[in-house]
This record gives sequence, C-alpha cells and structure tokens, in this order.
Amino acid sequence: MSKLPFKMIDADQHFYETDDCFTRHLPRKWIDEGRAIQVVRREGEATGRVMFGDRKVTYYGAAPTHSTGQPGAMLEYYKSGGHGSKGWFAQGMITADDLPESRNRNTRLKYLDEDNIEAAIMLPSLEIGAEWLLSSDPEALGANLTSYNMWLEEDWGFGADGRLFAAPCLALENPEWACHELDRVLERGARLIHLRAGPVRGNLSPADPRFDPFWSRVNEAGVTVCYHLANTGEAEYYGALWGESHTRPLHRWTPFMRATCFGDRAIGDTLMALITHNLFGRFPNIQVFVLEYGSEWVLPMIRKMDRAARMSGKEDWAFGNIGERPREVFKRHIKVSPFPEDDIDGLVKALGATCVLGGSDWPHPEGVHLPSDLVDHLPELTDEELRLIMRDNTGRALGLVTPAPAVAA
Repeated sequence: MSKLPFKMIDADQHFYETDDCFTRHLPRKWIDEGRAIQVVRREGEATGRVMFGDRKVTYYGAAPTHSTGQPGAMLEYYKSGGHGSKGWFAQGMITADDLPESRNRNTRLKYLDEDNIEAAIMLPSLEIGAEWLLSSDPEALGANLTSYNMWLEEDWGFGADGRLFAAPCLALENPEWACHELDRVLERGARLIHLRAGPVRGNLSPADPRFDPFWSRVNEAGVTVCYHLANTGEAEYYGALWGESHTRPLHRWTPFMRATCFGDRAIGDTLMALITHNLFGRFPNIQVFVLEYGSEWVLPMIRKMDRAARMSGKEDWAFGNIGERPREVFKRHIKVSPFPEDDIDGLVKALGATCVLGGSDWPHPEGVHLPSDLVDHLPELTDEELRLIMRDNTGRALGLVTPAPAVAA
C-alpha cells in the first residue's frame, strides 16, 4: 500500500556510472594527452581509482561504483547512537552491482513502479566528485563533460519518457563551451542542468555579467538549475588554510573539514552571490533546486543576507541594487531539499511549502532506505503542503501533468 495518496515525484535520485561514462564518447586525443577522467584498476584489484590523467581524484578512496554504502546507512548509524571507530561510512559497504536498480534504466523503472513513484530527477555519483579536478583545465573540462552528457542521455535519458530526468552537467569555467553545450542538451530535450557550487575559476561570481550569455539561454528556455552536493574544492582552497590535508578521501575527512568544507559554505555563498549579484533581477525566469545540501544552514543564511542588505546603500551592490529583501528573492527562485533529520517543520513555517522539495537521495547511503520512506520523516502537513513537497514542486519543473495518477489502495 502506498504511503501517499498520489504518486511521488522524487527531486533527488542517483545512478552509479559505468567505468566508461567519461570516455565512451571522448575523442582519443584527450586520453592520449592524459586529460581524461578514467576509472583505472591495477592488476588483480577489484576496485578502481578515479584518475585525471596521472592525478588521482582524492575525493574518492575508490570509485563509488566499486565501494559505497547501503541506502539509508547514515540514518541507521544515527539511530544506533552514531558510534563506530571507522565512522558511519564503514557500516556495511557494498558495490553498485549489489543494487542493479542503480545501474540499469529498465530495472530502475520497475523499482519506481514498485515504490509508487512516477518520476525522478537523476543525478551523478562519480561525476560530482571528479569535476573539481577537471576545472583546472577548462578545455579538458568541456570535452569530458560533453562526452559524459552524451553517455548520460544514452544510458539514462533526459526525460523523454516522462519518468527519468537526468540532469546534464555544465560548468562556467569555459563559458563559450557552456553556452554551446547548453544549446546542445536543450535541443536533446533536457529539462534540468547541473552546476557545481562555488566561485568560478576561484575568483568570479557565477552571477558576474560576463556569464550573462549562458544565463540568458537558461532564462529563455525555462530549464531548472540544480546544485547538488559535490566536491566544490573547499578542502583545497579553504581547509588547507588551516593546515588540513586536501588530499584525504571524503570518508576520512576530519571533523574540522566536515564542518567547514563539506556543503554549507559553498552552496550558501553561491546562493548569496546569485541573489545579491542580481542574477534574478536580470533573469527573472530562472529557478534553482538545491539538492542534498540539507537545510539547517538556510534560515541563518537568509537572516545574514537580509541584515547585510539593510546595512548597504543603493550604490554598494556589485551588479545593481535588487530593490527588495533578499529573502523574498530566495522564496521566488530557490527550492531546497532538506535531509530527513533536518527541522523540516521550521523550514516550511519560515519559507512555505513552495520552497521545499522531497528528495530521497536514493540509493546513496546518506538518504533513506526506500524513496517513499521520506514521507515518514516529514512533520504534520496540510494535504496541499504534502502534495507540493512530495510531488508538485518538482513536477512543475519537469513539465509533468497534474493532478497525479491515482494510487491503488
């Protein structure tokens, strides 16, 4: 029996990539020049390492396809009291092949049917850890992401079936390529795109007007921009300032690194840049989804941004005065998917259900055991609020028809 009186539309699901996801469509020259993301196995090893040429992508100890946690592992770790000498990530490691639904499109569709899920946004596992290293070589970044997006459409699709909506990956470090690739994936039917949070090239706001040709296309197309938790380089450009090693794999980060370099800083600063640098004033149709960053940072960030705006004169804004409280811009343009353990009730009361997304993060270990289990972590909501969070907010971005299909009792 369904936990909901309608079919869920999940804002955050994942696939585990094949080893050739970056190279299947990549011209040979990039591999020969050592400018390709590859999964490399040493002789006799079952697990592979993610490499950019001869440089290891240290964000991963092993390729996530070959070693990952079980769905819902983090919540189970919390329930057990959060004790363990090796941390939560060591609680029952598996390979992606243990979850065939994470590897194959048709198997995934059957899984969604069994869990009464109509559709899902599909996001990377390997790519989100490797892209930061690529950003040091903008030409290679463009070539690798174009190849990756071709693999993505081939294996998972951009939503032509109305079920699985994969988000092609773009980056502003190479703006001419970004415009060209955006045009290409839009022509192929993409309804979403994914961008990595953080400054562009380490010294530019993504809302800098020099990137307006890209944002103008996004605005005109009505495509939703997704920012998903990823390796945003904070370990390298911030953690290292405090004597922390930026080469430790994620599962071995110190408490200081987890608190300062894993999420809140990059996404909070990115959203503040988009708002206070007046991106939405120039391009009022742009909508942003924030996925797997949780929500505990959202309200403090909004209060801080509102306070800073009140302290600033009309001429103090970098790219034009936005003319209203930043929180009002946030509420019109940004939607956030909270973690199951977050104060979802407080988020809904402060911003309204129209700003909240239901994202299961399945099959990643930080999410829930089954996608539909997410409803068990929601506070008491009105029928309208429940429907907005678990279906309509995401469904509208995907162009799906409402009302929802009825679910058999």
